Amino acid sequence: MRKILITNDDGIESEGLLRLVNVAKDYGEIWIVAPDDQRSACSHSITVHGTIDIYPYDYKVDGVNAFVCSGTPGDCVRVGSLSVMPYRPDVVLSGINKGYNAATDIQYSGTCGAAFEASFQGYLGIAISEGFRGVHEVTDKYLRELLEEVIDKKLDLGQIWNINFPECPLTEFRGILRDRTPSHGKFYDDSYKVIEELPGDGKRYVIDGREVRESEEGSDLRALFDNCISIGVVDNVAL
Repeated sequence: MRKILITNDDGIESEGLLRLVNVAKDYGEIWIVAPDDQRSACSHSITVHGTIDIYPYDYKVDGVNAFVCSGTPGDCVRVGSLSVMPYRPDVVLSGINKGYNAATDIQYSGTCGAAFEASFQGYLGIAISEGFRGVHEVTDKYLRELLEEVIDKKLDLGQIWNINFPECPLTEFRGILRDRTPSHGKFYDDSYKVIEELPGDGKRYVIDGREVRESEEGSDLRALFDNCISIGVVDNVAL
């Protein structure tokens, strides 16, 4: 039986994690180690100048081993696979993330960061994401099919499977596009805006921006903009 470790940078209580667990439990023994709160956009960071607290967690799905972690998604994979689990996982699933992880956003993604950490440790890493607007008809229909397709397909060190589901109704879905490469475009043109003036001439900023939908043929973003599932292998820039 496969040993499957699952994490999610949206946190232990995220709806995407629950949906993934409910599908993945049919493919092996499930271990969950997920952050105690939202950890989006923390990339592949790990904790080195502090402690990591992990507690058993009473999860909503029977028969799974669940733990909540104070650290990053990368910490969840490292500590989960090296210390929490009694054996190494065969595969690490990261998701289902609320929001696409495609194009330049891959570099910031805690979802992809966790999958890359899995690859660094010698496990198969699979990142799974969908749009952030809560339209997940395509995900729920095709997740099982794509999981079956890649769950035993080993990759080289530093490579992960990256799967993104479009946020469209099934009536507008246009198919599965494989071998997609990360777009050089971007989904948002980011900026920052001041939301508060602080004492001592300080300013408090929050990220802002506008949707631009830049993409090119054959890319992950173009697939998503065309209401297709994007699946492909992503290489870590350091390897």
